[in-house]
Amino acid sequence: VQVVESGGGLVQAGGSLRLSCTVSELTFDHAAMGWFRQAPGKEREGVSCISWSGGSKYYDDSVKGRFTISRDNTKKILYLQMNSLKSEDTAMYICARAMYSFCSGSWSGINDYNYWGQGTQVTVSS
Repeated sequence: VQVVESGGGLVQAGGSLRLSCTVSELTFDHAAMGWFRQAPGKEREGVSCISWSGGSKYYDDSVKGRFTISRDNTKKILYLQMNSLKSEDTAMYICARAMYSFCSGSWSGINDYNYWGQGTQVTVSS
């Protein structure tokens, strides 16, 4: 299974970016998917999770109301629309495939995921 992110870049504070994540797996539509981020010197933190159907979505409090997770199971692509970006959003954003179909109560922890991408860098200038 290959997980590949794209869409990162440099943006001014208040701007927007849309990240994409492609997964080379026939059963993409059976698994929940998550977005994580990791800033230099900090632990990887869960940003958002979406269930297999897209019917359930979860967000970290720091991004609620600004970020939107979505998926296209036909194209096997996961998205993260990021609006009103802040300097503290600067990090490597990493896509991950969950071991379950639904986001569990521990969706923001790394143990729920078995496949990870390499990440795409997002830098927000103030």
